Amino acid sequence: MKPQARVLAVSVSVSASVAAVLALTACSSNTSPVGDSSIDGSTVAFLMPYRAPTGDEQNDLPGFEKKMDELCPSCVVLDSYAGGDAFVQHQQLTEALIQGAKVIVLDPVDAKNAGGLVTMAKSQGVKVIAYDWPIPTARADFYVSYDNEKIGALLAASLVAHLDKTGKDPAKGGILEVNGSPTDAAAGLVTKGIHTGLASGAYKTVAEHDTPESAPAKAQDWVRDQLLRLGPKILGVVAADDGLGGGAIAAAAATASIAFLKGEQPTSGTTLFDTPSRLFAPEVITADNIKARIFDTGIATAAEVCTGAYQAPCATLGIS
Repeated sequence: MKPQARVLAVSVSVSASVAAVLALTACSSNTSPVGDSSIDGSTVAFLMPYRAPTGDEQNDLPGFEKKMDELCPSCVVLDSYAGGDAFVQHQQLTEALIQGAKVIVLDPVDAKNAGGLVTMAKSQGVKVIAYDWPIPTARADFYVSYDNEKIGALLAASLVAHLDKTGKDPAKGGILEVNGSPTDAAAGLVTKGIHTGLASGAYKTVAEHDTPESAPAKAQDWVRDQLLRLGPKILGVVAADDGLGGGAIAAAAATASIAFLKGEQPTSGTTLFDTPSRLFAPEVITADNIKARIFDTGIATAAEVCTGAYQAPCATLGIS
């Protein structure tokens, strides 16, 4: 399973806080207002690596479709899920080209080897937007995601601050670091940021692991082994986590798609892997600010989250 740009920092102390990273910046573009008949009926493909109840289906695709409907009600969105199979995704991209897609939003199953998909689409004059995951082996027309390196840095620094606040002694242990796949570019950026964030404190890394295929089961097995081996020497864990995809970057991808349909260049703020990129700023969410930043602002509701085992923690934080 490929992780998206979501990360959790968990202290193993009793008073542990949870840090999640969300993109909260607003979308903007140089696209013209709704009503441009020149793009009526245009087809855009949205290709995702797999179905995930907590990710692609609840956030990415709905967010993309909603924004597309706002900007071009008559446009057609082709959505496909590859089931984690790179060959299937190749077939789906080919089918999208046959059906006349003018823009392809691609969240690759295998980012390292997705350059061929980009080259194939661009050879037919189709614009490619790399979504969530950069494609380092070919130059896409646009890349939209979170600032993965900043996510890692903020996340690790937050854990360091929490350990300091709770009085943990660096001389008695350190931090367990669980990274994503060593072959994925975005995971590498998160890892680089984590190293930067951990350097802000006095806690050493007692063990570090690059998780093959970013598979949660493999990460879990490794962490369990380290807990048995190191026990109380582990003061905290910082881990790349396969979490929620974001409606914010989905809307940005839709806005960029409309720009390309109109023959315009989407607004970018930086360049990554030689690709004009729009990277959303992350914010660390902890037990201290989750109510104000997530629930009071309507990003999530208590009815959606505070069920089962989460009812008691929600009540403790005043979330209802």
